[in-house]
Amino acid sequence: MERNHLSLILSSVAKRMRADFDQSVAFRHRAQTGEVREVIVRDFCEEYLPGHVEALHSGEIISVDGGVSPQCDIVIADRSTPSFTNLGGYRIIPSECVYGVIEVKTKLDKQQLFDACEKIRSVKQLKKVAFKRDPLRRSANPYDTFLPHYPTAGMIFAFDSGDLATVGQHLAEWCRGRAPGEMPDSVWVLGKGFFSWVSPTDGKLDRGPSSGAGLALLDAEPELDVLFPLALHLNIHFSEAWMDPLDLVPYAGQIGLGRFRKSWSI
Repeated sequence: MERNHLSLILSSVAKRMRADFDQSVAFRHRAQTGEVREVIVRDFCEEYLPGHVEALHSGEIISVDGGVSPQCDIVIADRSTPSFTNLGGYRIIPSECVYGVIEVKTKLDKQQLFDACEKIRSVKQLKKVAFKRDPLRRSANPYDTFLPHYPTAGMIFAFDSGDLATVGQHLAEWCRGRAPGEMPDSVWVLGKGFFSWVSPTDGKLDRGPSSGAGLALLDAEPELDVLFPLALHLNIHFSEAWMDPLDLVPYAGQIGLGRFRKSWSI
């Protein structure tokens, strides 16, 4: 494969990520080790995401009907997202502002894969309704469904795994019988390869699952690792991401703005 400038850059980035990962092994506290590895992935995403979205490390997603996601490793959100709270970098994010989540794993086995898939499923199911609707009413058509908002993508990134064919069997097992909108959009293992979806209409790699889509395993190109296709995948998913203006009033629920006391005619 011909090496262009971008691929050379990403090759060096892959080596640096691996070095940073190896260095994190020296940390004594498991929680701190996991946090550092999430930051490594977040920093990579932040470099290659379009300017109108950002990668946030560690947070939970809420919906207007009271839904709350599990803690998410990385949240891809619109840069206009209000900071409901930001304690020690931990964010609470309205689901309307979320374009995607990435679950980060040290080593991807069946248990860790299923855990990540369940988290992604729960996030994708959160409602997105608190908008000041654009009169043009744009729509999106992922996962075989027309939606009045941009859907939430879900990805898994691992620094290591067992045999990828076995991982693929486990992933197919989890996805079997589920709706496309519940499934992960892709799975990435540094230094080994990645899983994506094959369109049932043209047989080409697709951005995410759809009815009748096939699950494909692609081995990483030597030296290029998985970061070059991951950078392209991030661009494909989020370069066209959009949201109508967020309406915070529904989040107020029945709290109200205050108790009415008196008014004056002017």
